Amino acid sequence: MIRTQRLAAGVCALLAALTAGLAFPAGAVADETTALAPKVDLVLDVSGSMRTKDIDGGTRMAAAKQAFNEVLDATPEEVRLGIRTLGANYPGDDQKTGCKDTAQLYPVGPLDRTEAKTAVATLSPTGWTPIGPALLKAADDLDGGTGSKRIVLISDGEDTCAPLDPCEVAREIAAKGIGLTIDTLGLVPNTKMRQQLSCIAEATGGTYTSVEHTDELTDKVNQLVDRAADPVVTPVATEGTDSCSAAPTLKSGLYTDREEFGQERWYRVDVKPGQELRASVSVAADRAMNPDYGVLLRAVTVHGREIVRGEGAGIGRTDVISTGLRYPKAESDDEAPAETVCLQVTNSYSAASGVKTTPGMPVELTVDVVDGPSQASDVASFGLGRGWWLLGLLVLVGFLAGVLWGWLSRWRVAVWRTN
Repeated sequence: MIRTQRLAAGVCALLAALTAGLAFPAGAVADETTALAPKVDLVLDVSGSMRTKDIDGGTRMAAAKQAFNEVLDATPEEVRLGIRTLGANYPGDDQKTGCKDTAQLYPVGPLDRTEAKTAVATLSPTGWTPIGPALLKAADDLDGGTGSKRIVLISDGEDTCAPLDPCEVAREIAAKGIGLTIDTLGLVPNTKMRQQLSCIAEATGGTYTSVEHTDELTDKVNQLVDRAADPVVTPVATEGTDSCSAAPTLKSGLYTDREEFGQERWYRVDVKPGQELRASVSVAADRAMNPDYGVLLRAVTVHGREIVRGEGAGIGRTDVISTGLRYPKAESDDEAPAETVCLQVTNSYSAASGVKTTPGMPVELTVDVVDGPSQASDVASFGLGRGWWLLGLLVLVGFLAGVLWGWLSRWRVAVWRTN
């Protein structure tokens, strides 16, 4: 009897040990998943100026609420999202008190959409614009974990809490090396606000965008939240030269550089037979620009012959201009060496009056060398690929239609004269 009881106790202990052994790894996996989860803190300006009615016939606050509701519906499940406000609670005139007016409206964590929407619905434009203090608190909101961290600041005015400079705050956050990116969106911006929000974004490798419509705000915030869920790719700093012969040789990857107004930068990429070079470049207007500008990306041989080019242009309504190109190198029967392709990046930006031209504007260059298509020469045929037969058919159809229309017109005129 005693032996039976001991056997039963041993079996129970073994089951308990197995259960614990299974439970702990599961908990460890859950903790690891939480630590790697991307985090986003939406920081919304709720100062008194948000009452202004100049966005699609409604107030700036109404546009922000509508955009937030749509963003909350579209937020990926894996993203830990929070909402922080600035200027939402203190309506008085005391600057010292007003510059402390920032609060966590919804904590960063798993998203309860109903609860978050209810919290946003209670907001009413109230007080000051303490951008600097709000950014410091938002950085604390995102503390912990190893996943991507992103602050999305939406404001309709510059900071009103000097001498705490928001640009310096952003630089301090970047200097901590915690991998936190700040993106800024300016509602109906003026020059001073654009400069401040651009400076904040630039300090942490983020982006600045001016917004004047509700759908633009919704689309941009959605893009930034989705971007937080993407795998983190750290750009590699490089320095282009003023000639191809001295340019750095780049492998497949993402690179950053700076380019001054009207400057050209050169880079080199080796492309083997049977491979295809895919390259794109984005130049950010991180300061006030004159309208009508463009970016040119050219692939040329080491002897200066142009292979292919990509062009992008703007008229002052966008803050980033991008373009790209593809160059497939045909396969070779013999073991031909790799071809050195020179990439040239130029811009036609010009600075507005009083704007500093240094340092240069941020440049992001993507280089990808992949296995090329089986008919490499077709892909580069002026962008038509294998569509030459379709172009010929369209020309023939157009010619026959013109002849038929001319004959019908002459026949109608002849009948009219006869009658």
